[in-house]
Amino acid sequence: MKKMITILLCISMILSFCSCTVRPTSKVMSDEEIRLISTSVALCYILDELELDLVGVPQSSFELPHRYDDITRVGLPMTPDLEIIKTLRPTEILSPNSLQYDLKPQYESVKIPSTFVNLMSVEGMFKSIQQLGEKYDRKEKAEVLINDHNSFMEEYNKKTGGRKKPRVLILMGLPGAYMVTTEKAYVGNLVKLAGGENVFGSDEGAFLNVNTESILATDPDIILRCAHGLPEEAKKMFAKEFKENDIWKHFRAVQEGKVYDLDYNVFNMSASLRYKDGLNKLQKLLFE
Repeated sequence: MKKMITILLCISMILSFCSCTVRPTSKVMSDEEIRLISTSVALCYILDELELDLVGVPQSSFELPHRYDDITRVGLPMTPDLEIIKTLRPTEILSPNSLQYDLKPQYESVKIPSTFVNLMSVEGMFKSIQQLGEKYDRKEKAEVLINDHNSFMEEYNKKTGGRKKPRVLILMGLPGAYMVTTEKAYVGNLVKLAGGENVFGSDEGAFLNVNTESILATDPDIILRCAHGLPEEAKKMFAKEFKENDIWKHFRAVQEGKVYDLDYNVFNMSASLRYKDGLNKLQKLLFE
């Protein structure tokens, strides 16, 4: 089961990694005609900032914007309930492109229009915000978010510019398994924006299965550990792995105490408007 979870996650992320864009509509619809469903918590926060109403939102342990307190829950992000979705008569479903490979055939089977929004990187997220603003007559609200982002990054880069880039190993943990994370994944993208250098290239995919001997050869300055689903279980798995697998004792980063567990609420699988928190936390970890 553990191997199957890892394989499925790898396949999902690698096959679905694409530059998805928000398709323009052939005609401008009024707010009354628009019936949107979001299957992503991160997307809900973006749509809330754009002041777009929804008829369906995901079931999640994470708190959703109050705008959607009384909105119908349509199931978990990875397994939305198509029967509930059909009853809501949506004009479009919005989902993150990391799940396109799994969800697109399901949406097509019930003939519901869908858009898979690029949340694999901060840059992709803001490109999607711009496209959503254009599509749903929220250009000014989208520009506010984009301008705020540009101002933030300008100031942020002044703090990290010119510094030597620390070489970083990022591990994504599942209960009982872990994978190497490249800059094609959201957390890897944040590390790159923060001024870190990933010890693994991004030629293959967002997540890689690499043996520990090959990982040791990269000699990272810093090791970051993050989790996908069941974060507390993944954290326990990492603690057990680093304690019982003797090879980790040979890593310079381990010897120097530069191994850090990242907060799952901030460093998730999808880009979100909490990216500033992530970058500020990484700045401290990488440079202080």
